[in-house]
Amino acid sequence: MSLIDTIRTNTDTIIGDAELEDRLHGSRPLRVKLGVDPTRPDLTFGHLVVFNKLRQFQDLGHQAVLIIGDFTTLIGDPSGRSSTRPVLTKEEIKENAKTYLDQAFKILDEEKTVVHFNSEWFSEMGFEDCLKLARKMTVARMLERDDFAKRYASNAPISIIEFLYPLIQGYDSLVLNADVEIGGTDQLFNMLVGRALQKDAGKQEQAVITMPLLVGLDGVKKMSKSADNYIAFTDTPKEMFGKIMSISDDTMWDYYKLLLESKDDQIAKLKAGHPMQAKKNLASSLVGQFHSMKAAKHELEQFEQVFSRNQLPDDMPTFTWNDLLGDAENAALVEVMAQSELFESKGAIRRLIQQGGVKLNGEKQTDPNRPISPSDEDQIFQAGKRVFFKLVG
Repeated sequence: MSLIDTIRTNTDTIIGDAELEDRLHGSRPLRVKLGVDPTRPDLTFGHLVVFNKLRQFQDLGHQAVLIIGDFTTLIGDPSGRSSTRPVLTKEEIKENAKTYLDQAFKILDEEKTVVHFNSEWFSEMGFEDCLKLARKMTVARMLERDDFAKRYASNAPISIIEFLYPLIQGYDSLVLNADVEIGGTDQLFNMLVGRALQKDAGKQEQAVITMPLLVGLDGVKKMSKSADNYIAFTDTPKEMFGKIMSISDDTMWDYYKLLLESKDDQIAKLKAGHPMQAKKNLASSLVGQFHSMKAAKHELEQFEQVFSRNQLPDDMPTFTWNDLLGDAENAALVEVMAQSELFESKGAIRRLIQQGGVKLNGEKQTDPNRPISPSDEDQIFQAGKRVFFKLVG
């Protein structure tokens, strides 16, 4: 397989592939750029798709340039959006970015990675510099973007600052003299702006590589933090294993291809077997990659114990009544579950109960306010298919 064919693996589109093929045979390592915006504290398996491609370039001897978009996050990437993103403060962005590098280096070779925060150059720019940059793009060109065009046609608001986002992302490429930029298919317009700015400055244009968007846990929308349908690099082994086991069989094959980079013939062999076994293999492999094979083996055993043999997990959290509720004589079901701190909020717990997703000692619960009292016998709480805890005393 040629170098360019190796790079094409799992990609959606390559713009400038002829030039890229020439550069791959050049005498210097290429500067391959990937930007991530710290809108939340977690990198997701959606990011893993593009990180895998960046790592592939590293394995071929090239230089990865990872941009932490602390400045672009102040705007919010409008790609694929039907509305303006919520505004984050600098403090929130800084907090979100704290662990990004530790997460990224689970995949990337740290020694072959150059890291920049794009505030390094944008914080030095004055308003006159911003005006000069804004002159590089017309409103008509911006409205060529499908997401902007749809919002404009439906009278959904588009802020002027969102028009600046592609220019700012493109300017990163200009500053860094990027040879290649990698992103999801929803980033194509932004990355082409980078090529345009480089050409306008008389520089060599970057090749643009788009990767397929990974479908999230709902099996419909792309995996994203804003849709809350994601698996995070930082998920516990139990969370990660359980989430992977919850995806549909059809979605599973994309995960094999894009996350584990399995070959077509390998996937064909797996399809010939039982889908449940294939999904267990997928979950074990990914948990092993982000945690350890020992952790993966444990979670597989726990999963089989609960779902195959209808037994309780033997590693569920255990609380005493005093731990959760002190000297209270009783408490509402929703309060007991909230005090375990295993759930996002009381509202989420109420919804679970109302949807029939909560059991107490094997019996479905329908009343969030049902009083719970201390008991000499263990009380087993189950929420959904994956969350169990034991209350003693």
